[in-house]
Amino acid sequence: MSAEDILRDLKNRKYKPLYLLHGDEPYYIDLVSNFVEHKLLPDAEKGFNQTVLYGKDTEIMTVLNAAKRYPMMADYQVVLVKEAQEMKWGKDDDDKKTINPLLSYLENPLPSTILVFCYKYGKFDKRKKTYKAIDKNGVVFESAELYDNKIPGWIESYISQKGYKINQQATYMLAEYLGNDLSKIANELEKLMLNITVGQEITLEQIHNNIGISKEYNVFELQTALGKKDVLKVNQIINYFEANPKSNPMVLVLGNLNNYFSKVLAYHYVKDKSPGNLARELGVSPYFIKDYELAARNYDYGKTMRIISYLREYDMKSKGVESNSDPGGLMKELMFKIIH
Repeated sequence: MSAEDILRDLKNRKYKPLYLLHGDEPYYIDLVSNFVEHKLLPDAEKGFNQTVLYGKDTEIMTVLNAAKRYPMMADYQVVLVKEAQEMKWGKDDDDKKTINPLLSYLENPLPSTILVFCYKYGKFDKRKKTYKAIDKNGVVFESAELYDNKIPGWIESYISQKGYKINQQATYMLAEYLGNDLSKIANELEKLMLNITVGQEITLEQIHNNIGISKEYNVFELQTALGKKDVLKVNQIINYFEANPKSNPMVLVLGNLNNYFSKVLAYHYVKDKSPGNLARELGVSPYFIKDYELAARNYDYGKTMRIISYLREYDMKSKGVESNSDPGGLMKELMFKIIH
């Protein structure tokens, strides 16, 4: 089931006694968890019939004792275990001498209890009997991290669901600038939409005005300037970054440049260089293919490989490994090596 499927069933009061929400991408886990905590039960029932626990501070028997209670003056009670990856789950099997109380409950859960485990930043071991018991008697949802090339489509879908539109250039600007942290992207989009009329198309200018991305001096423009080998523009942008380090942290810049030059490298590998095929292989809009064609002409295969090596080297230096230079000085060194 997808997160949307789970939410739809919950809204329609189609409940399961067990839910395991796990995976590397916390956005969808939080989305379901927030609904369970704030909207599943009426406010009048929450006091007696809702228990919220945190894995780091919770013993498994505390979870089970809460789950085994019957609801008071209601059909259901909710037990929500947040940060379940921090909880000590105990052994995963029964033996002849002892019984695993968790496994026993998962194999025969109380129908009037909705027990939800939020297991974030990693996958639950599917080989475990606890996993198999939840999967058999409830719902298991894995929230997988999105690849970078899927982020523009996710942004467009999110915007569309909210009743807005967005042009391609604005979409890719957001994807390049914000990375693949869906929670961060959603927060920025929500702030952006507060200042735009429903139904209106979101443009680059609105993004510059509302998200704090400089119109001329941003990572997106730096990539374009590097692709063109525009030395003057590159230096102007780097000087701006040095003067505004909080808005343009080096780790963000290096991450985006690594993605950009990885796509330039992929361009060199692609045999069918028709615009449609390149767009598919590189995971970008056809609108940007000419930019990558130009970059590939300016940086051959060997040079592109060296640039990716430079980016890794300066990522380590930015973290203090074999370097005492400030971020501004490191970025200027790196830009010189990339262009020359």
